[in-house]
Amino acid sequence: MLLLEQRAQFQRDGYLVIPGFKSADDIARLRERAGQIVEAFDPGQSRSIFTTQNQTTATDAWFLGSDNTVRCFFEEEAFDAAGQLRQAKALSINKIGHAMHDLDPVFDAFSRGPALDAVARGLGLAKPQIWQSMYIFKQPGIGGEVRWHQDATFFDTDPISVTTFWFALEDATVDNGCLWVEPGGHLGPLRERFLRHGDDIRMEQLDATPWPDDSVAVPLEAKAGSLVCFHGLLPHYSAPNRSPVSRHAYTLHVTDARTAYSPHNWIQRDSTLPARGFLP
Repeated sequence: MLLLEQRAQFQRDGYLVIPGFKSADDIARLRERAGQIVEAFDPGQSRSIFTTQNQTTATDAWFLGSDNTVRCFFEEEAFDAAGQLRQAKALSINKIGHAMHDLDPVFDAFSRGPALDAVARGLGLAKPQIWQSMYIFKQPGIGGEVRWHQDATFFDTDPISVTTFWFALEDATVDNGCLWVEPGGHLGPLRERFLRHGDDIRMEQLDATPWPDDSVAVPLEAKAGSLVCFHGLLPHYSAPNRSPVSRHAYTLHVTDARTAYSPHNWIQRDSTLPARGFLP
């Protein structure tokens, strides 16, 4: 259960850091499984990269088809001018997404349990539903920037309910590309919305409020095992990783089933693979 002070901080700042939420053994099992998925991935299937710089043009069929399966995506700087990997495949993957929490037993076990359910309910999610999971590598030297954004852009509900659960699998520092947030920024408007109609996508501009700058941005350095929760309207970003060490993290995007989930969100579910919560 969350303390009253923790709930108050989340409501005031839009985020909460809970140190020591996952054990070293929990992290080791997830990292091992992620390594196995990458090892089994054949780059010949796709050379799709993941970038947030221009998502409407960078989003391809490989990405759209990953909504309810498990796929790997390369870092922007993984390939040289000749189209060859600059380094080993295991050091070239940006992330794995987006349904491991439902399709892989190891990820499912990490993503669920009474402790997570209690946190979700403490944050106001009476009927949590997990829509997306991502294993993010933030590779040493080439880990790409993730621009300022709000997660409600991609998981629109009425009213807005999406909450992000971000697990540090390695120490996240300013040097290796930790999260940066705007405390209290969740009290502002939703700036844009990512819409999908079949295989057609577009970014709808909703509000011209500028993104935060360095004068208000705060780094969220977090030790391995920490859980960072933040509101879907909280502006956040992460800088490129130019350090010699990676910054592995795992994220879940969760909404409240009491709210209306937009039929234009890029991930949809039906009875064959329903969105589930933190408890069996």
